[in-house]
Amino acid sequence: VQLQASGGGLVQAGRSLRLSCGISGRWDHYGIGWYRQVSGKERERVSCISGMDGSTYYGASMEGRFTISREQNTVHLQMNSLKPEDTAVYYCAADPLDRCDLDAIGPFTIWGQGTLVTVSS
Repeated sequence: VQLQASGGGLVQAGRSLRLSCGISGRWDHYGIGWYRQVSGKERERVSCISGMDGSTYYGASMEGRFTISREQNTVHLQMNSLKPEDTAVYYCAADPLDRCDLDAIGPFTIWGQGTLVTVSS
């Protein structure tokens, strides 16, 4: 499984962006998550979608603003009402153990490259 994240950019606060994670390989049972990281801080999970049943999970500060969805070989993250504190490098990740419900990074998690999201005030 290989991942390719795209869709980052510079946007004003209150606006929207949609990130996409293109996935190659057989991944139907993987949990796919979006994470973000600000320099000097720990990586934070943004959202996750289960490969087993499609259940979705969100970080507390993203609930109601972000939506994760899956279609064919892509997982999207629709980000609305963006805030300056959403500025970060966003990564998508595939976990063959599908630990979305645990909010834990599995030992076999595969990472894509990051895409930078910058939200100006």
